Amino acid sequence: MKTLIFVGTSRQSTPPRPPRLGLRVARACLAYFNEWLPDHQVELVDPLDLTFGAVFKPHFAYASQQAPDQLRALAEQIEAADSYVMVSPEYNHSMSPVLAHLLNHFGSSLFSYKPSAIVTYSAGQWGGARAAVAMRTFLSELGCLPVSAMIHIPKAQTVLAEDGSFLEGADDEEWTGYMGRTLQQLNWWAAAARAHRQQADPFDRAQAFQRDPSQRNAPKPPE
Repeated sequence: MKTLIFVGTSRQSTPPRPPRLGLRVARACLAYFNEWLPDHQVELVDPLDLTFGAVFKPHFAYASQQAPDQLRALAEQIEAADSYVMVSPEYNHSMSPVLAHLLNHFGSSLFSYKPSAIVTYSAGQWGGARAAVAMRTFLSELGCLPVSAMIHIPKAQTVLAEDGSFLEGADDEEWTGYMGRTLQQLNWWAAAARAHRQQADPFDRAQAFQRDPSQRNAPKPPE
């Protein structure tokens, strides 16, 4: 099983203090997989490690094998993965623009028929819950339907250390159980979807739209 954890922040400045709380949250998810779901090969996708250029051009807009190396490599990772964990703060009651920009470089056919988990956080009291509402629609359209359980971490700087471990005063058993409800759901659906993809190629009957937006159009009605 292969899982990608997307870090939805590239922010290095303050506030909030400390910066890049999302990296702590992503590392906490990674630690859960390592301890409780060791059959998963898990990788962090950090936007700070990626340079796609100033001009937006998605992976599917390039001719075959002509995409920049980092873009092509990440497309291959996404296609090979069985599930995704999307970690995001909240901006204007919606998901991180960094995460949306990163994901918009790739067509839905790479994500389709695989589950995702929504993980949000904040330095304040709401834990990014309002961002999660918008993420459900976004991820469903992307093709990686989110599982029903979600993880919200308010005041994440008081819960998690920089390495993703739980700080003193945070009940690590309760937090592990809380996070596990979502990540175990993700694991169940990922295993089920993978098994069925191996039995039946979902694109045989529902082909991916890879050439032009007009492929999504309904047939022309009779005149």
